[in-house]
Amino acid sequence: MAPYSGAPMPLRLHPGPLRPGFIAPCLPSRAPEPPSGAVWVHEIKHDGIRCIARRNGTHVRLYSRPGNDLTYRFSLIVEALAGLRCRSCIIDGEAVACGEDGIACFELLLARWDADGGVFLYAFDLIELDGDDLRYHPLAVHKTTLASLVARAGPGLRFNEHIEADGLDVFNHACKLGLEGIVSKRKDSRYRSGRSPDWIKSKNPQAPAMKREAEIDWGR
Repeated sequence: MAPYSGAPMPLRLHPGPLRPGFIAPCLPSRAPEPPSGAVWVHEIKHDGIRCIARRNGTHVRLYSRPGNDLTYRFSLIVEALAGLRCRSCIIDGEAVACGEDGIACFELLLARWDADGGVFLYAFDLIELDGDDLRYHPLAVHKTTLASLVARAGPGLRFNEHIEADGLDVFNHACKLGLEGIVSKRKDSRYRSGRSPDWIKSKNPQAPAMKREAEIDWGR
């Protein structure tokens, strides 16, 4: 597939019947500015495709935000999930492709859509582990457990670090680096499907994703 040129493309990720084992992701809300305070942590918002990665025994499935099966698209992520030291898990993250500068590039992801050339998952939440439903635990527990789980994972899986600092400072720094923005999350929040007031997104107005969202509904 050719790189994204700015014109609408035929790719669509529309929801169909929900897949077995699929859990609808938690979605951030918008706010006038990033929140600050000791209760909040902040993560880089990478420009990719939301991905719910599920492993059950030897079986691995990858789902898009609406629940479409992406398993056959990203073999590097599948291999990393299969190699984790657990019986089962459900990981929430962003499938990305990065350029030489290390920044996620959606156009590069589209170019590698059918070839899987190095697409990996930035993992930022852990929904289930070995039969334990972690949605009822605070985010701080999810993050600590997830970091330990993926510490020795293969190249298809990386932990999305969080920052404990002033939200506006983190956002301004992300904008200077040309990143898509940040997502701020309450440490004490529980994971819930659908739009959550405990996750706040702040998007860089100059990022390519802003123009793209105005032109195309990607269903991400």
